[in-house]
Amino acid sequence: MSTFDEQFDFVVVGSGGGSMCAALVMRAAGKSVLILEKADLIGGTTSISGGVMWIPNNRFMKRDGIPDSLEQATAYLDAVVGDRNDAPGATRERRHRYLVEGPSMIDFLVDQGIKMTRISRWPDYYDDRPGGSDAGRTVVADLFDANQLGEWKDRLRPNFLPLAASLEEALTLPHMKKSGEAKKNLAKIGLRTIWGKLTGKHYVAAGAALQGRMLHAALKAGTDVRTGSPVTELIVEAGRVTGVVVTRDGKAVRIGGRLGVLINAGGFARNQAMRDQYQPGMSANRTNVAEGDTGEMIQEMIRHGGAVAQMDGYIGSPVSIPPGMEGSPVKPGSQGLTAAPHAILVDQTGVRYMNESSNYTDFCLGMTERNREVPALPSWAVFDASVVRDYMVAGTMPGSKKPQAWTDSGYMKQANSIEELAAILNIEPSVLRGTVDRFNGFVAANDDADFKRGARAYDRWLGDPFHKPNETLGAISEGPFYAVPVMPGDVGTLGGVITDSEGRVLRDDGLPISGLYATGVSTASVMGRTSPGAGVNVGPSFVWGYVAAKHALASA
Repeated sequence: MSTFDEQFDFVVVGSGGGSMCAALVMRAAGKSVLILEKADLIGGTTSISGGVMWIPNNRFMKRDGIPDSLEQATAYLDAVVGDRNDAPGATRERRHRYLVEGPSMIDFLVDQGIKMTRISRWPDYYDDRPGGSDAGRTVVADLFDANQLGEWKDRLRPNFLPLAASLEEALTLPHMKKSGEAKKNLAKIGLRTIWGKLTGKHYVAAGAALQGRMLHAALKAGTDVRTGSPVTELIVEAGRVTGVVVTRDGKAVRIGGRLGVLINAGGFARNQAMRDQYQPGMSANRTNVAEGDTGEMIQEMIRHGGAVAQMDGYIGSPVSIPPGMEGSPVKPGSQGLTAAPHAILVDQTGVRYMNESSNYTDFCLGMTERNREVPALPSWAVFDASVVRDYMVAGTMPGSKKPQAWTDSGYMKQANSIEELAAILNIEPSVLRGTVDRFNGFVAANDDADFKRGARAYDRWLGDPFHKPNETLGAISEGPFYAVPVMPGDVGTLGGVITDSEGRVLRDDGLPISGLYATGVSTASVMGRTSPGAGVNVGPSFVWGYVAAKHALASA
């Protein structure tokens, strides 16, 4: 047996979504836990994100009278994910376990004092499929006062939303010109901010609220959490993972895990070499994940026999990056723009080729597939003056003056006619004119005969709730006319090591590696290569962290 410099019952590598969840399970059973984070900040990509978990049949749906059941959710995942030989992370057994354990995990966290709720309406992305939910199955954390973390406050990774606003409140703000609710929410946010300053509170939102609450609970429960502690090796003895090697002050430190090691160290979205190997054409410069998402722990698990799958999959996030934001950790999304009324997406020949209100993963896959036939990277979001006036463009608020650098650099194209815009884009004017006229005809008929945009509840939810009769269909007719480039980006990869229904890492022969567990985007996703709803990275990270910790305890 090896000599360890330190020993704990359970060692967790990475501090993303499932890490503190697993730690709370262990601490509730009286076991010692160490969380090792290589970065200087805690929370991983979960902290940057919306902090949304997709958990069917959860307690908050029951509270609000929203119908759901294990059977309904099973029918939905069967219809959306299906049975594919090339997606071993998404077997029926794993999908069933996810649906059973998800509500239990939420109940456990609530019992641990984690305050959560649901977004009142966020439709499933394929709500028209069997078992789909129009209301949605999302779970989010309540706003969190980061001052409760004390000295740990400055080590919580900041969120993309720097407001004292719940995610639901924030979702209304782009409609501030039309919505009384949005105006009330803005006033509420302002009063909350003032009240926080007067009472010594510092509210954080979305993913930072979720991870702030989880970190607070984990520290309170006695979890040992360490930043700046990169794991370089797994320690394997007699076929069992018994610990890890950590670099501390330039020295290798051996730390044992009596009950096992859980890897929750992210995927490989920021490792361009791995993206070139598994996802040709995808760029690490267009991702919205934490900087530590570089894949070395996936490589280390492969080194010890871990099998990988679904490495070509990713959670898409179309981006339109204006000048000056190329290096921003959070890239401006473009899906809200192309789903807005009076906007479409065209390839470089001027042809529309998809439902612009489809979910972000399908959107990006559609772009890359189209590019195999005709040039479509970048594609062009084409829209009229009403979009600039009424909707967000590249992260700027509706009606705001756009930076001069946008036009000077050629990022935003502007013209007085569709034909003039086409010429600027090097598109045959008659083709773009024909595309716009065809779309406008669909708008008049309230029926997108080509791609059925606006037929699903999710399509309409993504559009403008005040635009009738269809929230996402509006004519492109008010000059001047504009275009900005759109490229496929992502909010995380969907491939990694294959795990079983207990969260154990499997070898190529299907047998588990003793003592080694994994969760989050370090694993092949239980959702396969698709996105059934909002929160299909964060939800599974929590669920499999919860399941893995329970299995390690039961196997002790």
